[in-house]
Amino acid sequence: MTGAFYLSALRKNVVAGARLAFFLPLRAHHFRASPVDFALLAILSFALWVLTTAARLGFEGQFEPASIPVHLAGLVLILATAMLVALVFGASAQLVLIAVALLTLEPVFSVLVALLTMMDFILWLPAALYYAVLVWFWLACMRAVAVCAGTRRPQIVVAAALVTAMIALDIAVFPETEPWAVAEEEEARPVPLAGERLFHLQGELIERSLAAIQPGRAGTPELYFVGFAPDASHDGFVKEMRFVKRMFDERRGTAGRSIALASSYDALEEFPIASVTNLGRALKRVGQAMNEEDVLFLFLTAHGDRAHRLSASQPPLELAQVTPTSLGRLLHDSGIKWRVIVVSACYSGGYIEPLRDANTLVITAAAPDRTSFGCEAGRDFTYFGQAYFRDALAKTRSFTKAFDLAKDIVTQQERSEKLTPSMPQIWVGGAIAERLRTMD
Repeated sequence: MTGAFYLSALRKNVVAGARLAFFLPLRAHHFRASPVDFALLAILSFALWVLTTAARLGFEGQFEPASIPVHLAGLVLILATAMLVALVFGASAQLVLIAVALLTLEPVFSVLVALLTMMDFILWLPAALYYAVLVWFWLACMRAVAVCAGTRRPQIVVAAALVTAMIALDIAVFPETEPWAVAEEEEARPVPLAGERLFHLQGELIERSLAAIQPGRAGTPELYFVGFAPDASHDGFVKEMRFVKRMFDERRGTAGRSIALASSYDALEEFPIASVTNLGRALKRVGQAMNEEDVLFLFLTAHGDRAHRLSASQPPLELAQVTPTSLGRLLHDSGIKWRVIVVSACYSGGYIEPLRDANTLVITAAAPDRTSFGCEAGRDFTYFGQAYFRDALAKTRSFTKAFDLAKDIVTQQERSEKLTPSMPQIWVGGAIAERLRTMD
């Protein structure tokens, strides 16, 4: 068979996939089903994935090779689902047909999602739109099964469970990988910590800072502050931390009961390095100084990734990254009962579930699957940090009311700049809500 024959078959499969997705009249014979047809569809879907992602980024950046194994794993998942569906219906000869039908949906939905993103439709009720597309894809997959294998019961019910499992595995297990990435430019900076004086000064700084934390007054609820900015690659984080610590010391009375840790190039004589070890020591010392009625305000600001790790950079040191699990362990070891935690980072919503309890309030700059904004060079604040600390807390003493104000500010700013909403998150434990009411 010639190349023209297979290209014609590919065209027919793409048309069939569109008819399948948009619920137009369709029969099994409209698909061209052979291993070669499946391979050509796989190549096309991958090419469209790369192309639409690159177009969304203005074709700046480069191809990400790590996306290849992720795409191949998706093909294996489709084949496995098709095999199980064929076995359930007792139609093993239809395996390739079912796999081809499922795969024809990939190009259609790749283009659809790209168009929604580039046309800014994603700004309208983003969570609802995401789930609507997901349900649409599930229904299209079920139609593929029905067209190729039939609708007999209970087989179709089992097939529905298999399709659901396929989609759930793709979302929950496979890593979120973009096939096109924009390389971040890193400025060449000196490495001041390599100097002996600053290196040894760090030991003195952390000891002095820990020793300066004063014990609470029995019977008087007081606020303690711990700040953590572990990424020296961006001077905005240390600037934000400096402002927030000063604000809490001056307006919230935490002077003598506060400590800030910050990795930086320019503030190594001002703040101890924001290492996980120093954070653990700071939390433990604060826990020793606090009384039963006192509340900790913990602020973390950095870049975040999809695995919910906070970036850590202080050349020439190699610093461990904070994760929700490691932070939860440090807080548990500190013995601190009442906690208000604010995490300003991309994907920071991933901190809520591991840290939530009745005695904790957790605020994050973004949902678990969303980026936040404002980390550009030259800024003194992230978008959320500016909205929450500079603007909202100037209008109210309530941490929860300030969140509502900040969320509105961030939403309006992102909408005006046509950015995908970051969707700041909050969790308020019942007991901490009562505790904070006595302190507002």
